[in-house]
Amino acid sequence: MKACFLFPGQGAQYIGMGKDFYETSTAAKEIFDMASEISKLDLKKLIFEGTEDDLKQTRVTQIALAVVEAAASSCIRDYGTKASGAAGFSLGEWPALVEAGFLDLPVMFRLVAERGRLMAEAGERSGGSGMAAVLGLAPEAIEAALKGAGIDDVWPANLNSSSQTVVSGTESGLGKIEVPLKAAGAKRVIRLKVSGAFHSPIMKYAYDGFKELLSDVEFKDAKIPFYSNVTGGIITSGAEAKRCAAEQIISAVRWVEEEKAILAAGFDACLEAGPGTVLGGLWKSVTETVPCHPCGTVDQVAAISL
Repeated sequence: MKACFLFPGQGAQYIGMGKDFYETSTAAKEIFDMASEISKLDLKKLIFEGTEDDLKQTRVTQIALAVVEAAASSCIRDYGTKASGAAGFSLGEWPALVEAGFLDLPVMFRLVAERGRLMAEAGERSGGSGMAAVLGLAPEAIEAALKGAGIDDVWPANLNSSSQTVVSGTESGLGKIEVPLKAAGAKRVIRLKVSGAFHSPIMKYAYDGFKELLSDVEFKDAKIPFYSNVTGGIITSGAEAKRCAAEQIISAVRWVEEEKAILAAGFDACLEAGPGTVLGGLWKSVTETVPCHPCGTVDQVAAISL
């Protein structure tokens, strides 16, 4: 099977995710232990026995998702399917970078732990910021409506589909968007429970710190095609992957463009290597022909690999 592995981002997490990987796979247990040691967090306790409030803290969420998704991809390989391409949504790009061969697992876990810390701190420093999902309106129409209303502190952040975009902005800016966006045709505007305005200029503090952190990190060239949130297309060089790894923090996630590039590459299937089915749902808005299989549990991995 020519499969593209897709790795979900923040919002997919839940208490107990990845527990069966940990309990049935020696490799997965070693991945959990490695990430816990590097991050100085008891990830097994936080993910399997913690509370939703614990898990939704950005500094915890990011490393928790990274470890579960790395364990999921390891399990998929154990069942005989190797990735022929890789992409990840926001935080999900980090296990995808490993899958593509740019980085090794220990380096990825160290960077993700710092990324989560910096982004959480950027949110705290912002003086009030957040995100909102806008349903029923294309990204271009959202930008036009915001510009027409004179709102210059809210930006499209996650381009999920032609009719679903998440915007990031200041608290004051987000408080003004519902009227102009609904007047432009939006069906709903839903505030999200997040700790900051991710993928926007408000994250510049995190971008600056993370870019400095990356200065002495080597990114190797890719072994398989990797689809970038920043460009929406394939990245193969380590130098470009390193640049985009920092820029992604302040750039929009161009997920629709990535999906179209993945579809054009002729994969037999996509495998959602991690918790939930969010990416599978978004994939259906692009095609009903090429399947996207959930792979968040051992049973799901076994079912698609037989």
